[in-house]
Amino acid sequence: MKKALVTAGSRGIGKGIADSLASIGCEVTATSSRVLNTSDLDQIESFLLNQDPVDVLVLNTGGPPSKSFEEITKEDCDQYHNQLFYGFLKIIQEIKINDNGYIFLITSYNIKEPDIKLMLSNAYRIAFVSVFKCLSKILGERGITCINIAPGPIRTDRLTTLCKDIPGLEERIPVKRVGTTKEIGDFVSSIVEKEIKYLTGVTINFDGGKSNYVL
Repeated sequence: MKKALVTAGSRGIGKGIADSLASIGCEVTATSSRVLNTSDLDQIESFLLNQDPVDVLVLNTGGPPSKSFEEITKEDCDQYHNQLFYGFLKIIQEIKINDNGYIFLITSYNIKEPDIKLMLSNAYRIAFVSVFKCLSKILGERGITCINIAPGPIRTDRLTTLCKDIPGLEERIPVKRVGTTKEIGDFVSSIVEKEIKYLTGVTINFDGGKSNYVL
């Protein structure tokens, strides 16, 4: 039985992934922010002391609130540097991932089309994706697959917070709807269940065709 750890797995996209991995027989540990807050480095250290090796690691977390450039503070930068960048780096450094395992990073389609209201999210997610790309080459020697999933509008509490007009948003999406957490979960579980290993070091856009970039 494969063992999986899903950070921020108690709701939203993380829960969708945790539920889907459990449905294919994985033994899943799905943490909440109270148990494993990736902005709290001491909490990460304590959690990982008792964490068994895993076959599937899903790095997921919430994002910063919408803020203008003028509103960003040093405290914001310190918090989200840890939450979206160094906390993930520390987890990968210290957790044991079994050979031929998987790491899924959950970011945002805004890493390629930055949103002016989500500057902190854009910046730190882009920075960690760069590290993750390099890691895919290092970990590939052990058969560990690294896939970055960049969701667009997905029906979660965060989307409701950031967008007050979801029907209007859906009209601007080619498939005319927002995505579901189950769709992302089923995508992740299908990669694991079918043992797809040659797809690594890539970013998968999960945005219903909303983005305009080609590469």
